[in-house]
Amino acid sequence: MANRPRPLSPHLQVYRWQIQMATSILHRVTGIVLSVGALIIAGGLLALMMGPESWNCFSGHASAWYGKAFLFAWTWVFAYHLCNGIRHVAQDFAIGFSKAAFIRSSWLSVIGSLVITALVWAYVLMGA
Repeated sequence: MANRPRPLSPHLQVYRWQIQMATSILHRVTGIVLSVGALIIAGGLLALMMGPESWNCFSGHASAWYGKAFLFAWTWVFAYHLCNGIRHVAQDFAIGFSKAAFIRSSWLSVIGSLVITALVWAYVLMGA
């Protein structure tokens, strides 16, 4: 039997990165990060339920630099997943299937998430 190399399907070595690929991958990754953040929020609610000592411990970690960094990143993740989810709902109604519209909506979801994150954190920092 001849030992011929099997054909490989095109993968990342063949295709160059496009915004559509990045937004698709980011949507999946942000869904996972949102799940982790939801667990942390549930932990915060448990700490609140358990009394002042537990809540002070939790809020101490949340107000530390690493807690604020996580909250900032989680805000962007939430905003991106929201914007990209709205884009997917529009596509479910057959809106924006042309290549130009797909690229435009991909960029809008990225830029929109950055704007939403900036607005939320501007509000948070002005109130603090």
